[in-house]
Amino acid sequence: MAEYKKSSPWNTTKYTTNSTLSHFQIRPVPAEADDVLYEIEPQYIYRPDLLAYDIYGTPKLWWVFTQRNMNVIQDPIYDFVPGTQIFLPKKDNLLRVLGV
Repeated sequence: MAEYKKSSPWNTTKYTTNSTLSHFQIRPVPAEADDVLYEIEPQYIYRPDLLAYDIYGTPKLWWVFTQRNMNVIQDPIYDFVPGTQIFLPKKDNLLRVLGV
């Protein structure tokens, strides 16, 4: 049975009895008082992985933007467009929440 890293969006998804993944369990990224309001810039159009790399040092945390901004981003790729304002968790807070 595979295990997903703590930085993975599938980390909390459980396995069924036949070793297949169950329904996706959303990993909440709670709002913090010091989250940064950010307007997506043109160089990140459709590329949350690039923004995650620039902010958190890894593209693997691309999914955090959707989880933190579910009221703004429905599609994690095609809603990631310039001019959209989203909240960015600070790196230290995010790593604490994820248990990394």
